[in-house]
Amino acid sequence: MSSSNPDIIPTTTLLDDQQAIERIFSHIDNGTTDLGDRVWREPVEHYHSQERFDAEMALLRSRPVPFCPSAALPDKGSYIARKSAGTPLVVARGKDGQVRAFINACRHRGMQVASGSGRANAFVCPYHAWAYGLDGSLKSIRGKEAFPGLAIDEHGLVEVSAEEKGGIVYVMQEGTITGEMLANSRDYFTPGQQLLQQSDTTDQANWKLLTETLLEGYHIKSLHQKSFYPYGLDNVNLVETYGANARVIFPFRRIEKLRDIAPAERKAEGMLTSVYHLFPNASVSVLSKHSNLTIMEPLSPSSTQMVNYLVTTDQTVENPISLEDAKRDADFVNQSGQEEDREAACLIQQTVTAQANSHLTFGYFEKAIVNFHQHLSKSLDS
Repeated sequence: MSSSNPDIIPTTTLLDDQQAIERIFSHIDNGTTDLGDRVWREPVEHYHSQERFDAEMALLRSRPVPFCPSAALPDKGSYIARKSAGTPLVVARGKDGQVRAFINACRHRGMQVASGSGRANAFVCPYHAWAYGLDGSLKSIRGKEAFPGLAIDEHGLVEVSAEEKGGIVYVMQEGTITGEMLANSRDYFTPGQQLLQQSDTTDQANWKLLTETLLEGYHIKSLHQKSFYPYGLDNVNLVETYGANARVIFPFRRIEKLRDIAPAERKAEGMLTSVYHLFPNASVSVLSKHSNLTIMEPLSPSSTQMVNYLVTTDQTVENPISLEDAKRDADFVNQSGQEEDREAACLIQQTVTAQANSHLTFGYFEKAIVNFHQHLSKSLDS
């Protein structure tokens, strides 16, 4: 099997729990970690150039990117309205259960017809009360006698491509999502997982700098000395790449409890964190008591909105997790380690326009970041 798309590979098989645990023990015993095979030098202007930013935004509009987890649209009529790649979109689950995405602009004067999230039977423009169905069709015009000859069936909301796969809703603003485009998408979430909360933060940092903080454990001991490091290991990671995507596994110290358990009976739940990078601008983090879908929405070359969807973890009889436990787990991650990562990205942003470096250097410990930049460069050059 072959593909003309360099982001797509024939298989997305990753290590199973037992294989991952064995490799982690091998690294611990030998003082090693997974390594890449090349050093990447990323020019600093790529973090502040308006021309480069515009090209990246065009890329985000021309390929499927995660918009939200399916759990954020649990019912018929559920919707979320926010910007994606700079474009206001509203994504809704229709009365037929299908998810659709539209440019969030009334066909009369361009007013946004929806805001925030919730449930609705229709979208009514707050400016002049033109009403649209969940399928985007124009249902009614207040004072329609003032618009003689206007074709109702030609003035529905402008639809963009949307597809659900593996518990994630993907949108694509230019063109249509095909099966090949999502060939490397995995089942990141299950139908049983529920949305706990949606939040967003805005940082004065390029979206790539914020993405990079998630994809290596080389910095855990130094940057997260009082937050993550007391529970984790120093630069002991598994790094797997599949096409443009990657998975980075961060083991906890408590994984040592599995040493005396037969390999076939070992379970990874609660023993490690898996971070999946969904190229180019999203990640799924699977933690002990919750999971996150995080989307980096570029606002400018030097600012980013980080949109975060927090969902419950998979529940098992052996490992029941309360909503309170999940929220407490998420608060620890967000208020300690993630804040440290975000601050680091903002501080780096302040230096990329200085004369200190012509490029940022990523070495063998930063394999997933190298994979990210390789595919971003290929995508922008193609």
